[in-house]
Amino acid sequence: MRAHATYIHHLKDWPGFTWDTARLQPILNELRLKQVRLLSRMGNLGFPLRVEANLNMITLDIVKSSEIEGEVLNPGVVRSSVARRLGIEDAGTAVIDRNVEGVVEMMLDATSNYKKRLLKSGYLAGRPLCFQPAEAA
Repeated sequence: MRAHATYIHHLKDWPGFTWDTARLQPILNELRLKQVRLLSRMGNLGFPLRVEANLNMITLDIVKSSEIEGEVLNPGVVRSSVARRLGIEDAGTAVIDRNVEGVVEMMLDATSNYKKRLLKSGYLAGRPLCFQPAEAA
C-alpha cells in the first residue's frame, strides 16, 4: 500500500509531477462553478461584510500556508497585522510579533505583485523579515 504525502512538495518526484486531465477536469469544472457562485454572493454583500470576509480569507491563507512550512502562527496576531497593513480598523490584538509581521508582509507582497518578475534581490530582502533569530524577535 502506498503512503500518501501530506503536502505536494513531500512527493518523491517534486516538482516534476503529472496528472490525468480527464480525471481532473470534472473536479476543476465543479470548483469553478462554486467559485462563480461564491463571487456572486460576495458581490451581493455590503462593503463592510466584503472587507471582513477578505480579511478572514487573507488571515486564514497566511496561517495555513505557514503551517505547511511547520510554523504555527497566532491567527489573532496575523489578523491584526493584515488589518493594519490594509488600513482596516480591527478590534483584535495589539500584540506585534516581528515574525508574523515579516510573513504577512511577504504574503501580501506576493499576492499583490504576483505578475511581476521575481528578482533574487527582492526575494533575499524579505528573508530576514521572516526568519528572525529568537533574540531579535
